[in-house]
Amino acid sequence: MRSLETTEKIFESKVAYHCAPALLGIKPACLCNFPAPFREIAKSIRNFNQKAVVKGLKMQVLCTCEKKTLLYVYHGKNLLLHLREPHTVVLLQSFGYDPDQTLAKMLSRLRVRIRQSTDFPHEIGLFLGYPAVDVQGFITHKGKDYKLCGAWKVYGDEKKAQRTFDNYGKCRRYLCGKLHQGQTIYQALRIA
Repeated sequence: MRSLETTEKIFESKVAYHCAPALLGIKPACLCNFPAPFREIAKSIRNFNQKAVVKGLKMQVLCTCEKKTLLYVYHGKNLLLHLREPHTVVLLQSFGYDPDQTLAKMLSRLRVRIRQSTDFPHEIGLFLGYPAVDVQGFITHKGKDYKLCGAWKVYGDEKKAQRTFDNYGKCRRYLCGKLHQGQTIYQALRIA
């Protein structure tokens, strides 16, 4: 078992690296697969949620096992706006989601779908802010014949997607750079 200080540093660096675009507000949500069971990072998650709420950010556990915890970091308002886009609503309905449900109920359904699926459910892309056309393209083409591959496989507007991928990289470099300079993730996000 790691020391609390070591676990917190690993937690912050992993969250910064994998979730920088959501933490900095240009993506509605990100995933972070943490190499520890929930009990080892529960305090870090509570601490994050207490501090990050001022920025509209929240962290939830999507699933956990003995050795890993899948974290979902999201900006509630931005995520809800994305999930309410017309093409996204249609695709979510095809997966059995009710677009009139609260965000909490939709996320609860997503957690159930993750636990029940042998493969990762395709709608996760919608919950990560990917364009509906790209999620639908991935399903239709079974992950093949894409125009561009970066944070996701692109079947629609590749120029716009490339700009988005570049911006995600800038977010990651900025936030990880702040941690390398000795700041905590909370100092870097100005919520310390």
